[in-house]
Amino acid sequence: MDAISSAAPPCVCCGQALRAGLEKWHQVCALCGYESAQLAPAINQAASHQKVDEARRDTGLKSLRELNFRQLLDRIGQHVAPAGSRLLDVGAAHGWFVKAAAGRGFSALGLEPDRAVCEQAQRTGALVREGFFPDVLAEGEQFEVIVFNDVFEHIPHSDTLLAQCMARLAPGGLLVLNLPSSRGIFYRTSKLLHRFGAGAFFDRLWQKDMPSPHLHYFHARNLTQLSARHGLTLVDSAHLASIHLGGLYARIAYVKSGLRWLAPLIWLSIVAAYPLVRWGAPSDIDVVIFRKRAT
Repeated sequence: MDAISSAAPPCVCCGQALRAGLEKWHQVCALCGYESAQLAPAINQAASHQKVDEARRDTGLKSLRELNFRQLLDRIGQHVAPAGSRLLDVGAAHGWFVKAAAGRGFSALGLEPDRAVCEQAQRTGALVREGFFPDVLAEGEQFEVIVFNDVFEHIPHSDTLLAQCMARLAPGGLLVLNLPSSRGIFYRTSKLLHRFGAGAFFDRLWQKDMPSPHLHYFHARNLTQLSARHGLTLVDSAHLASIHLGGLYARIAYVKSGLRWLAPLIWLSIVAAYPLVRWGAPSDIDVVIFRKRAT
């Protein structure tokens, strides 16, 4: 997949002109730390899906996601009562969060634009609707909670997306963003390795050449700055685990790459760094919870 050749826009968080980054498709903001990528999504294109082993991806992600989803729902429950609350999971993938939220008492719905992944979620009994947010929602359909689990960073035009969230949030509703942090230890390490000529890990963290690559890297502070412009108030922030040794190799190796040495090398590096990550290194996953004004 080639980079898009258009000029980079200004920083979506602070308006500062973006500077060239580590690749021709990568830009950074020297003022607030936002990073962007001009990479082209290829959702529902057969060629891009051939690069992903969905069964291995399922195995690799499930244990970590289920652990993090329990913690995330605990935190959401501190700000809104689940019973009777409508929750929307944007980019629901396999439907794990939708089912977990429904189990807590939420009236939970997921949206998933990838047809094959959506059909897989539906086969498991998850209430997931195929299509993009907010296109497949009914007119006037609103929610007390809207959640993006590792999704917000994949969607272009963050300003437009936040405006759409505001329109779909009920008064006093919560917007919950769970996403990779540009301040995390693994992302910082990938940039260091790139500077020494080893760019494969950096490409992998941006999910370059995959159906839905990362288009942004935020951290909690610049994301709060962006969201405040849309009338959203930060009410909570936290970190989640970015690795879990169970299923780790499957998670790394689900991308079908010609670089057969890459997955074992990344796995060995992460296992070696695991004690450091577990006991104090900057987390690679930020959670930020914003509230829309009640009036």
